[in-house]
Amino acid sequence: MKAVVITQSGGPEVLAVEELKQPEIGDLDVLIAVKAAGVNRPDVFQRRGNYPAPQGVDPRIPGLEVAGVIVEKGRLVDSWNIGDAVCALVAGGGYASYVSVYQGHCLPIPPNLSFEEAAALPETVFTVWDNVFRRGKLRTGEHLLVHGGAGGIGSTAIQLGTLFGAVVYTTVSSPKKALFCQSLGAVKAINYKDQDFEKELASEGIDVILDSIGGVYFEKNCNLLHADGRLVYINAMQGAKVELNLLKLMQKRILLTGSTLRARDQQFKETLRNEIRTEVWPKIVSGDFKPVLFRSLPFQEASEAHQLMENSALLGKVVLTF
Repeated sequence: MKAVVITQSGGPEVLAVEELKQPEIGDLDVLIAVKAAGVNRPDVFQRRGNYPAPQGVDPRIPGLEVAGVIVEKGRLVDSWNIGDAVCALVAGGGYASYVSVYQGHCLPIPPNLSFEEAAALPETVFTVWDNVFRRGKLRTGEHLLVHGGAGGIGSTAIQLGTLFGAVVYTTVSSPKKALFCQSLGAVKAINYKDQDFEKELASEGIDVILDSIGGVYFEKNCNLLHADGRLVYINAMQGAKVELNLLKLMQKRILLTGSTLRARDQQFKETLRNEIRTEVWPKIVSGDFKPVLFRSLPFQEASEAHQLMENSALLGKVVLTF
């Protein structure tokens, strides 16, 4: 099979296409002929050598989400048939023409989506559903702040938060991104380059914050949260070490939490998949929620896709096609 591999730790130029052996499948796995693979920021971290693949996953091949057609299935697979069009969450290996996936991590591709659109769903939807709705316990009528709203995670969180009845705010780095986020449902988009989001949102009363920035954002987040607010971390791009005022935490009864998805066990991801299929998939089938594609590139141009991620020029998702 063809695969995009990390030849060494470094910049986008270290990605190269190689011919590798097609993966084998287990009794409960399916083999997907990949039509498209989503590109995510953890792929960039892995390429730089800062995000090692879990045990059992080929560390050379990045990629956490795919869409394609099942061409082979294990002898105990009872959820899928050969020829089914599916998208799937994978722990790695997505940048390849074939990938082996546990049957419980696949979802049917809605008939109104292309393979490219479907490939943009699993990593972001799983992440947002787990962190905003399960850990953050977002409820109808509450106020949600999403930092970095223009990217894949941010655009998904804005849309789903809005669809489930929340009032959504976001931070962005340009007027163009602000307009983009508002088109997805954000009631206010603060350009952090020339505005202080803490001052801009001081009167709003935020219930849940989804943050991937960390650093100096931490104290501002705590100041903005309502009593019983929930602060959820999925990354810390500007620093993982912060000062915590325990008195403020106690006075406001702030719930501080966070998670990473990739290394979670098989059963956890399957349970998450089941909830998403019940709660989110009908909104995709109805057209109320749709992934936003920024660029679709052939897999041979994976280096350019990573360059787009690093330039932070995205309005939605980038996918590779096979």
